[in-house]
Amino acid sequence: MADAPTEMSPLDGRAGSRADTAIIVEHPHLGKINLRGDAGDQAFMDAVAGAVGAAPPVEANTVATAGKNSILWLGPDEWLVVTPEGRQGEAEAALRTALEGRHASIVDGTDARTTIRLHGAHARDVLMKGCPLDLHPRAFGPGQCAQSILVKADVLIHQLDDAPTYDIYVLCSFSRYLWDWLADAATEFT
Repeated sequence: MADAPTEMSPLDGRAGSRADTAIIVEHPHLGKINLRGDAGDQAFMDAVAGAVGAAPPVEANTVATAGKNSILWLGPDEWLVVTPEGRQGEAEAALRTALEGRHASIVDGTDARTTIRLHGAHARDVLMKGCPLDLHPRAFGPGQCAQSILVKADVLIHQLDDAPTYDIYVLCSFSRYLWDWLADAATEFT
């Protein structure tokens, strides 16, 4: 019997930042499920809440959390369900069962994007060098997310806490480019 293939990260072997105030780490295998449905359909919202622990947020650029699962708002009828590593199959199956017969789309996009976590006292400063979003704490804070551009790469940015800590979801094909840029941008703060 052949060994099962080892799951690889698009950033395997990349060195992170040496700046202790803007730390870069990868969380490559978080589950990422794209969910579409009608936020105005209470049965849809209840079914999702029953499957993953929280209903999808209806307010733009917000996040709902339940335990270690998060649901990030992408649009009026679209969300990204983020699960711990290795739990996306379970969440996807639960969503499919709960939403059977309903108008909904459930697509496992785990392997399409990786997650780069940027945290520390100067994390916001690093992001502001290449992102057009207003990241000032009065405009963007914990529990918020937004799709944007970060140095020519399409990203989804989720602020986790006040430290600040950001999870940056980026397509794997852009991950090395973005990682290298972040590491270079953080050198100012060493």
